[in-house]
Amino acid sequence: MIALAWRNLWRQPRRTLLTLLAIAFACLVMVFLLALQVGTYASMKDNTMRLFDGYAQVQPRGYLDDPGIRKSFGHAGELARSVARVPGVTAVAARAQTYALLSKGSRSLAAMVVGVDPAAERRVSRIASTLRAGRYLRPDTAEIVLGQALARNLGVAVGDRVTLLGMGRDGSVAADVLTVAGIFSSGVKDLDRQLAEIPLRRFQGDFVMPDMANVLALSGASLDAVNRALPAIRRAAGQKGLSVRSWGELEPGLKNAIQLDASTSMLWYVVLVVVSVAILLNTILMSILERTREFGILLALGMRPMTAARMVWLEILMLLAVGLTLGIGLGAAAAGWYAVHGLVLPGAEGVFAQWGLPGRMYPQLTPFSLLAAPAAIACFTALAGVFPLLRLRRLEPVAAMRAA
Repeated sequence: MIALAWRNLWRQPRRTLLTLLAIAFACLVMVFLLALQVGTYASMKDNTMRLFDGYAQVQPRGYLDDPGIRKSFGHAGELARSVARVPGVTAVAARAQTYALLSKGSRSLAAMVVGVDPAAERRVSRIASTLRAGRYLRPDTAEIVLGQALARNLGVAVGDRVTLLGMGRDGSVAADVLTVAGIFSSGVKDLDRQLAEIPLRRFQGDFVMPDMANVLALSGASLDAVNRALPAIRRAAGQKGLSVRSWGELEPGLKNAIQLDASTSMLWYVVLVVVSVAILLNTILMSILERTREFGILLALGMRPMTAARMVWLEILMLLAVGLTLGIGLGAAAAGWYAVHGLVLPGAEGVFAQWGLPGRMYPQLTPFSLLAAPAAIACFTALAGVFPLLRLRRLEPVAAMRAA
């Protein structure tokens, strides 16, 4: 039966080849585009979260919706060490943060002042790697690093002094004079305009927060590794009455943008799948129509309708197997090549920069990106392939033999 089905396919070699190429091309396009999307989404999430937020955060309950310096927790160092022992977590940075007034001469601006442990912060965020002038913080110093726009608006440069004025956790006045150690340019306007970092111990002393923090920012070998560790982190944080925020909760705008793009792209994939299935079914229907008289003779000689249907079904499966295998191979090869060399989209650099993305995009081959499209084509074909088989079952041997 298999040999007969294979021979039937090549009765019309040109039509079979065109059908195979159409299936392979549609599969190639979808495999490559899915790999590009998966790689782009992973890059967007990684670059955005690694810039400042971290892959996840431990916070007091309600802090994300209504942050305030009084929503803090004690024994921050001990808790950070406990969370760092969770498998999948490679770094934990304790942060204390609030809004305060920064002044230089007659200029004063509100800024988000964050107290950080310089060594731990380097392992969680990339702020230190985006310095455009000066150097990053040293522990236990009266230093501050500013975003480029914030420094420009204040009119300060590396080595200048700025005055910090805010309100401590106990309601007292927090005041300090700090030397600008460095100026960073993250590429994200909000951060460059608002963010200032000072050593954590200096912050805790200024704002009366001994061994206290508002946030623990987490990092890991990958975002997926941290996501898998979240249940264990939640158990450790829950014992202290704290909550854990995933990347989607920290960056809802990014999550919504990815979901919107994925939903829009799904429409194009559905169109490609429908076109591929239609081409394949058209080939099978044409084959059945051309062979109606042949099927009538076979039925008259005693072949059961289900046997004839099984033969046609084998032809469908063979076309699918060859076309999808070819498409998967070509799609994986194209995605693999660009995964190494990168894909440049001219004119899109500005859009990518908004999400902290590089100018080159790198597709990412995963089981989903490699097999989702072929599986969709195979499933839809299996459903739609019922119609030509029903036609075979309704054939009458005498009427079929008289067909032209």
